Amino acid sequence: MQDNPSHKSTASQSSDANESPTPPTIDYWHVWTDGDGVSHQSRCQIQDFILKSIQPPASPQWLDKLNQVGATIIFSVQPVGWVGSWHENPKPQWIIPLSGRWFVETMDGHRVEMGSGEISFGEDQGTKTDAQGRKGHLSGTVGDVPAVLMIVQLEETPTIDQPCRFK
Repeated sequence: MQDNPSHKSTASQSSDANESPTPPTIDYWHVWTDGDGVSHQSRCQIQDFILKSIQPPASPQWLDKLNQVGATIIFSVQPVGWVGSWHENPKPQWIIPLSGRWFVETMDGHRVEMGSGEISFGEDQGTKTDAQGRKGHLSGTVGDVPAVLMIVQLEETPTIDQPCRFK
């Protein structure tokens, strides 16, 4: 199975001055582990945006702040043809392709390809090796250019059986 939705971020403004503007949503993929130790991917949305200034006197903008204690930012360049063996994410982490394309395949057979600006949250810690020897996920580059990724690793305990935990 392969999914390839385009990155979606919607922000519509009402033309009627008496109506409130509609908050945007941002789609992301969540790689997660179920209670039986099998990894999955779910399409989720960040949707708790508020319209405010990030630092006055800057004009208001839509903000959704996900507070995280301790984070490490990693930039990764995966060469053309790179495929990682089956593995778990080392920590809960946001993965954002900056250029090129990459894929993630979970133990349930779900394969998702992502390009620039699409978002994945990798949280497949705690998986159990299945009969085919798979544990966690398989990932790699797609196409004839390297995949450049920004990874934000979080210092937090992974959740189990909680798809779409960020709203």
